[in-house]
Amino acid sequence: MPDHPSALTPAHLRALALRTLRPKPSIQAALDSMKFVQADPIRVPARAQDLTLMARVAGYRAGDLEQQYAVLDAEEDMLPNYGFVPRQVQAWLHPREVAPTRIEREHPALLDSVRALLGERGELHPKEATAALGVGRVQNAWGGQSSGTTRALDALHYRGEARVVRRASGVRVYGPAPHLAAFRAEPLPEAQRVREVVDLLANLYGPLPEASLGHLVSLSGFGLPHLKTSLRAAFKRAVKEDLTGAKVDGVRYVWPADWEIDDVSRPSELRIVGPFDPLVWDRRRLEHLHGWAYRLEAYTPPAKRQFGYYALPVFWAERAVGWANLRVEGGQLRSEITWLPGIRETAALRRGLEAELTRYRAFLGLDNT
Repeated sequence: MPDHPSALTPAHLRALALRTLRPKPSIQAALDSMKFVQADPIRVPARAQDLTLMARVAGYRAGDLEQQYAVLDAEEDMLPNYGFVPRQVQAWLHPREVAPTRIEREHPALLDSVRALLGERGELHPKEATAALGVGRVQNAWGGQSSGTTRALDALHYRGEARVVRRASGVRVYGPAPHLAAFRAEPLPEAQRVREVVDLLANLYGPLPEASLGHLVSLSGFGLPHLKTSLRAAFKRAVKEDLTGAKVDGVRYVWPADWEIDDVSRPSELRIVGPFDPLVWDRRRLEHLHGWAYRLEAYTPPAKRQFGYYALPVFWAERAVGWANLRVEGGQLRSEITWLPGIRETAALRRGLEAELTRYRAFLGLDNT
């Protein structure tokens, strides 16, 4: 489809990006609409998946996703990072072409042993596997030490031979994954899978620079720019036929062709979002459209941090106007807000901030008095 004929501006794209914050009536509705919610274990003040859902589901409380997981149409998987997807999405991700992992290369019999134990018990906690098999700790991909059975279960999960059935105190408990075995036995055509993933990512993160879309598809397991010739063609065809776009300030942006973009509402409320929220995930887009470079500094030495350990971007109307560092101390929400230069703390801005902090207190189960 040809590029959008209208002369679009960064302001228009900023407003268009905020469509991701449209409210959903339930966790399942949010999952069905977004099709991927990124997860992260850091809790400052809550985990990434909870921050993302809190921004979209009225009345959502931290931990609701984990508590309701067993009754939801939801699976833990990679797309392009680790998170939660409806089962339908897994048909586009599996089977994966997976090279042998480090645990397989260095402990070749371990995967078979864990696989057999999983089939025997039906539900397996990593500690139970360690006790049964007597496997110690091994070096992980980050240079640290992890349980060998944990690494083996992670490998089986990524391969689609296991699924997360629940969590016990935050630890993944695994079980067999017959639905993924069915996908491996009768996979969808690869070109269709590429097309579905392109559409999903464009809906979730759009409008986004076309270069960012290619990077996301690559991370999702299709290996761009190293796709086989037929899959490169499928990717280009999906972009051409299913997406539209425009150049804005020299950057080509793309988004699904069926979006209504000529009548975009510009919300007026203040919102604080997580660092992995679709609204800010693409740092390239954030810097281009909002004029400043945001970074997650959880793994940056404290002396070198500019934003703070786990800074949350703050949006006022369509603009990213600063960041918040939120933490819970003594049962109270503590907030440190940093505004960008030139942002005036008007009465309306202060009211918007207090309303958002009130929502955060309720989300975290804190006293709002």
